[in-house]
Amino acid sequence: MRDWIVTQTHGAGEGLAPGFDAAARVAELQRSIEQVVRGKSETVKFALVALIARGHLLIEDVPGIGKTTLANALSRALDLHFQRIQFTSDLLPSDVIGLSVFNQGTGEFDWKPGPIFANIILADEINRATPKTQSALLEAMAEEQVTIEGSTRPLPSPFVVIATQNPSEHHGTYPLPESQLDRFMIRLHIGYPNAADEKQILRDRSVSDPLATIEPVMSRDELSELQEMSGRVRFDDALLDYLLQIVDQTRNSESVEFGISPRGTLSLFRSAQALAVIEGRDYCIADDVKRLVLPCFAHRIILSSRVSSLRNRTREAEQVLRDILLKVNVPL
Repeated sequence: MRDWIVTQTHGAGEGLAPGFDAAARVAELQRSIEQVVRGKSETVKFALVALIARGHLLIEDVPGIGKTTLANALSRALDLHFQRIQFTSDLLPSDVIGLSVFNQGTGEFDWKPGPIFANIILADEINRATPKTQSALLEAMAEEQVTIEGSTRPLPSPFVVIATQNPSEHHGTYPLPESQLDRFMIRLHIGYPNAADEKQILRDRSVSDPLATIEPVMSRDELSELQEMSGRVRFDDALLDYLLQIVDQTRNSESVEFGISPRGTLSLFRSAQALAVIEGRDYCIADDVKRLVLPCFAHRIILSSRVSSLRNRTREAEQVLRDILLKVNVPL
């Protein structure tokens, strides 16, 4: 079944017209983003996978590649409340989550919410802040709530963190702790554009900023329906066994010190379901799992000192995962 179209009997969200074509709507959203992020179709698609799978997204690359542009384009194409937080070395946790301020007029403390109270949070250059400030996002990303001064405050729904970071070997950065990396469903690298795409980027920006032309193309109801559809995607037992064999290999490989956690397993499972929705299917296939192993797992595994080096940790982790994929038999 290639075309999965929502009808009234399939639980379309309130305000959605019967015959909501999920794949077509996601394709429209992707085209809108690719007006700005040229030549990176797979990267944009995986960013949408994280969004539909209710996961958080980490974009890591050298400065000037387009990390912030991708996050901004995604937020502009969605009709959701967006906040950008520029992480710096002097940023405090209260600058992110908010604080109580004494009101002399009333003699009481007034709650001043921080920018984290939004649907989409762009945590720009997250690894330029200290670990203490980075950790202000941990509870929010895991439980969609924050606890401040003994009070728990829920965050808006949907809630997605899109973080950008420079490679950890760059000056002025603090490596993200493993506990926080594990909260990101997917990590992406954008990479340099080819000559033709870079030429088009120059033409696009010769007159105005193409970001200013992006209008919302997907409503909150439509996004909610896509997320619900993702949870209903069929995942056969043979495919589940295939996924779990890959996970088991990461836990028993001599090259890996610490393998994939159950949270990581669940991230790959949900990501594969979201990719199936994007491609118009109500079932997962082995290729969905294979395509997402690197973006879902490479930032989670910790390599043994025998194979790890400070400069090429990402490439080494990805190579270990490629070797594991070659060892595990793909279900027929």
